[in-house]
Amino acid sequence: MSSRVLRKLQGDKDIVDDISDTETDIPVSGGARRKQLNINRYDLLNQQSHSESEVKEDDNETEAAKSCEGDPNHEAVKRKKKKKKKKSGKHVNTQRSSEDNADIDEVERSVREVNRLLGENHVPKVSSTPPINTKHDKGVHSKNILSVQHKHLNPNNELKRIFGSKIIQAEHKRKNRGRGHVKTTWLVNSKDTWPQVGKSGLSMNLLENKQGVQYFTYEHSQSYRQIQNRFLESVESLNPDNIVAIINDQPYHIDALIQLSDLCKLSEDLAMAAELIERALYCLEYAFHPLFNVAQGNCRLDYRRQENRALYITLFKHLTFVGGRACCRTSLEFCKLLLSLDPEGDPLAIKLAIDFYALRAREYTWLIDFYDEWETTKNLSQLPNFAFSTAVAHFYTSSGDTAKADGFLQDALLMFPGVLMPLLEKCSVQIDNRVVTHKFFSSANEHKQTAALTQLIQLYVSRCYHVWKDSDLMHWLEKNVHVVLDRVDKNDPIAKDYEMKRSKRYQGPLPRSIARHILLSDIKDLTPITDDFSGPVLGFDPLPPKDSINIYTKPKRPTVATNSSIPLGIFFRSILPNFDPNQIPQNLLEPGRDEDGAVALPVYENNANNEGGDLRRSVASLVGAMRDLLNNIRPPEMEVPNDADVDEDYDDLT
Repeated sequence: MSSRVLRKLQGDKDIVDDISDTETDIPVSGGARRKQLNINRYDLLNQQSHSESEVKEDDNETEAAKSCEGDPNHEAVKRKKKKKKKKSGKHVNTQRSSEDNADIDEVERSVREVNRLLGENHVPKVSSTPPINTKHDKGVHSKNILSVQHKHLNPNNELKRIFGSKIIQAEHKRKNRGRGHVKTTWLVNSKDTWPQVGKSGLSMNLLENKQGVQYFTYEHSQSYRQIQNRFLESVESLNPDNIVAIINDQPYHIDALIQLSDLCKLSEDLAMAAELIERALYCLEYAFHPLFNVAQGNCRLDYRRQENRALYITLFKHLTFVGGRACCRTSLEFCKLLLSLDPEGDPLAIKLAIDFYALRAREYTWLIDFYDEWETTKNLSQLPNFAFSTAVAHFYTSSGDTAKADGFLQDALLMFPGVLMPLLEKCSVQIDNRVVTHKFFSSANEHKQTAALTQLIQLYVSRCYHVWKDSDLMHWLEKNVHVVLDRVDKNDPIAKDYEMKRSKRYQGPLPRSIARHILLSDIKDLTPITDDFSGPVLGFDPLPPKDSINIYTKPKRPTVATNSSIPLGIFFRSILPNFDPNQIPQNLLEPGRDEDGAVALPVYENNANNEGGDLRRSVASLVGAMRDLLNNIRPPEMEVPNDADVDEDYDDLT
């Protein structure tokens, strides 16, 4: 311990006078003030001792002060020395601050690097200079338009804003009570009832990196391929029990989970259907490559590869289930993620739904920015959903001046007049007489639309009619409808131009991407029209691309020659999973008849040389049972009215 510290502890007057930063004025009675040191003696014991030179310098100063007592220049000398001490102190502080800044810069660089790998936004240091506005910077804007925020991928965060954090946190703690350590994931949260993933047989590899864009692909192990072939055979067998058996053996087989989810959805068990999709998505995320970052928007997956399609399908189904729980902000983030996987091809046509979730999440500014950026390359205005949704976004951001929003809505009505009447009927709005009688919005004009455009309009109306139930929005629509009718009556050239565009565009069948979107959306009374595909549509891989890169071959279902008895074979196959139509005897396909005109069923001998005898007997017994069932069906007896009663009822109707 240095002598200076000892003198501090002893309360040396000379040392006390040098300490100016620790003095505090405490008022006492009578208005007088006394100075009291604010020093903790125990803290002084832990201070680092000064150097020997500093101690000697202090001793010399004390001796010089004693020798100079009574000298008038003593105070001036003392002030100069104090200034030197302050300067030297500032110099030491400057050195220390520069070293601290160097350490901080080193830490910031490390944090910045970690954030770059994780895709999180870096929070800059607080500065006195105003921040640079990069909102209209085209490069920054184009880079971040499809960026995903991790906090918005969790629907529980959105549910907390809707129902309150206490309810959601209590429910979450109750569900995860006793849950062991699990891997942290962003897309879905693991549940305590799920088994451990372990070695699922899925992996992801980095193929190449071009200009900052990374291309990945999933790969299946040899054991996973064997299970996949077994799954394809189970699908062809038309027996759901075989798919359930696969999930019991392999709880994280992706396609089996998707197929079983569709079966649960058909049985109206939506909770189980959503959970199966979450489990499949959890397994797919578990196999992500370390560089596969969902937040940056620069990771790509080729939809042509069979292994990669499962992530597209599960993401689409998951965002649909999440949107059904009113978590539209979360669904919007998943739409951005799904679009970022292949922004050029967009194999599931997510652009037909992203505007809906943006409006429901009240992300109007983002929707306008997205439209402005993609319109030049993707012609979003030629899609009915974006033509109307962009107008709605401008309306909600207009702050009272709806001139720009009016222009967008009038262009949408002139380009797609077939939207108005179905939309008003869906919203249960009483239609104005002028609108009903005008030929521009009449049903006769709707018949001039192509089948592809009609399906796009039906898709938009069925999905987005809830948005238009806002009373302010409906009054705004009514005003612009009358303006459009005035323009049509005045023979506005824009109306003629748009009519010409409608007649030339939207020809032929729907693209496969839009057909996949309609199939996966599962909207009532809406079936895609596509003429370039024949065959069954599978839920885990609907409408594969024409240039598909396959590693699996679909098992061929045995068929029979074309004749009038094919429906009978299809019926047997729907009941008997292992039924082979080629084993049906010819005399059963073309049965003879007995004296009474009934079908004469053949009788087969049970011997070893009769191949397929068991199948023939089972088919014969099945046909006999079906005959007895049909013969025993009797319609309920009903009273037949006489002619007089019929005439009276008809007179009442007329």
